[in-house]
Amino acid sequence: MTTREKGSAVSRVMQIIEAVAKAERPMSPADLACQLGIPKPSIHRLLNQLESDGFVQTNMRGLIIPSAKMHSIAWGVLHSERFSAVRRSILQQLTEEIGETCGIAVPNGTEMRYYDRVQSDWPLQIHLQVGSPTPSWCTASGKLYLSSLPRDRRLRIINNLPLKQYTRNTIVDAETLEIELQHIKVSRVGTDNEEFVDGMVACAVPVTDSSGKLCACLFTHAPVVRKSFEELLRYTPVLRSAAEHLGHLIDEPE
Repeated sequence: MTTREKGSAVSRVMQIIEAVAKAERPMSPADLACQLGIPKPSIHRLLNQLESDGFVQTNMRGLIIPSAKMHSIAWGVLHSERFSAVRRSILQQLTEEIGETCGIAVPNGTEMRYYDRVQSDWPLQIHLQVGSPTPSWCTASGKLYLSSLPRDRRLRIINNLPLKQYTRNTIVDAETLEIELQHIKVSRVGTDNEEFVDGMVACAVPVTDSSGKLCACLFTHAPVVRKSFEELLRYTPVLRSAAEHLGHLIDEPE
């Protein structure tokens, strides 16, 4: 293989990874070939290699979706030293202003994963470690993420979720959950009114890139003995402001 051919192959691989990462819905090999102008035999060969290396995966319908490895790489960039200090300072300031733990959660399949957080100084804390997976249907960040998905895709997901009842307030009916998600889609505020943990309330707002795509969720949670659900929702404006600053980090050039 010549240097020119090798460079062309590398460029095509990166184009495929970028297209899969930014796609609003899973794409077929034919979709990718058409969008990127890559011959079908080449796209199949490159996709087979990317899947073998763990960068993409094929869903049950034969469509191409990002793998856990690709998600890990994407968020590893934000977790790098270049962004860490600014991100932590934004979270620290937000936590001090609200007086409650604030953090960032990212989608991880049908779950959400705690990516980063700054805890408040109160002795009474709700301990959820960074990296912990949480269900999507009963957490503020999870419901916000589900609401951001196209309706058909969202319905397929929620109709196949286990919808386990964690508390007396957990929504365990798919139709009722969809109605709740439609309201959240309009308000762009995810809510958890003692739905995941008894005695805990939470709300979340989206962190978006320059195209408006949800990349993460910025949340805060509190025990109800300290702040009621309504009291916590009053901090939505400061959450949105912090989320906007975090969104700028995603698109910040070198």
